[in-house]
Amino acid sequence: MNDIAQGGRAGLKAAPSRPHTRRWAAQRWLVDNVIEANGIDWDQPRSTYLNAPCGMEAAPDFATIRQQVKKYADCAPAFEAMAKKREAKAVAAEEARQTVTARNNYFIAAVHWGAAQWPLEENNATNLRYNERKRACYTAYARLADHHVEAVSIPLGDKQLPAWLHLPPGHREGRLPLVVAIPGMDSFKEGIVQLYGDPMLQRGMAVLALDGPGQYESPVLGIHVSLENWRATGPAVFDWLSARPEIDPERVGITGRSFGSFFGTILAASHPGFRSCAVSATCHEPGFHTIFEEASPTFKMRFMYMAGFTDEDAFDDFIRTLTWEHDVGRVACPYLCLAGEADELSPFEHTERLFERLSGPKQLVVYEGSRHSIRGPAANNGPHPQTLMADWTEARLRGEPMPSERWFVESSGKITKTPF
Repeated sequence: MNDIAQGGRAGLKAAPSRPHTRRWAAQRWLVDNVIEANGIDWDQPRSTYLNAPCGMEAAPDFATIRQQVKKYADCAPAFEAMAKKREAKAVAAEEARQTVTARNNYFIAAVHWGAAQWPLEENNATNLRYNERKRACYTAYARLADHHVEAVSIPLGDKQLPAWLHLPPGHREGRLPLVVAIPGMDSFKEGIVQLYGDPMLQRGMAVLALDGPGQYESPVLGIHVSLENWRATGPAVFDWLSARPEIDPERVGITGRSFGSFFGTILAASHPGFRSCAVSATCHEPGFHTIFEEASPTFKMRFMYMAGFTDEDAFDDFIRTLTWEHDVGRVACPYLCLAGEADELSPFEHTERLFERLSGPKQLVVYEGSRHSIRGPAANNGPHPQTLMADWTEARLRGEPMPSERWFVESSGKITKTPF
């Protein structure tokens, strides 16, 4: 059996049950009480980042979901109901030849179906059905989209990583720079590229929106998180790129958010062809004690599913081996990191240690007072995180040089720059 893609653990058919953790068993009642008091965004601004790629038309959907979710068990049904409603609107609009309305609703439906998968930590019939509807709706959106959107499968060992390739609107010929976009633990490839006004596509860059090992659709396909799988993903991506006439393999970058900041770092180290790596909302703590033992117990449950574990003790042994420390020395491309000064999921000291080990050009942007999700006065008054990452990536893929600097963005928006 090939360890790549399998990760040396049980695949889809062999998994006996969903993950079980001691904190979840002891604190489930606390989680439900916190959700009743604070809503679906109790652990992170979930409804905000899911709404963002959909645009303002979807805002009432998420307002309704915020009203409906009173406990953890409400999450999947609330998103499922909204997904069905949007999918029905899309079908009716397409039958009426209202193409733009149809594609908008198919896109929003796909995001709702993906969100409904989030609380499901096993490949049961419900998760598989949600995944099938998510893909069906996004496929319908791709067929009607205002730019080229293509389903992609990237060979990894004896399995295939799922992705969507987006080309900028109006592209006809010539080779494009490309960004490999890595989602976080609780997000997915269908929500990476915005329905309208995507910052990477607007700047003329293609986007490969990828569910990497362990992310969303990948564990449905039996591909789990492991350092081996992520180290193999970079070469697999470049093998795939070599057959694409639209893509310039000399101008390929990476973006990653949240756990994508860790995965993106390992990916950048895995192949010398990457020309940039830009990450935000850091997960840089080796072993990830803080997020899995001090934050909501749902984080650990989710990641155990991603890594293919049901036994907590076995997972604890595994997660202690998950670190960037043996890979960061191979990151040769320019590296950008946007971090919250008060990140509650990944202590900032670990990001600083990572930067001490980076040998290439590097830029660390710290937002005063921001937590894991970079929001608040510093992000509002200073450089907008998504815009900064897009401008920085565009410049790096053009080959522009950069100084190695640390930026501190104050709540007023003032930026203090110091060289590394």
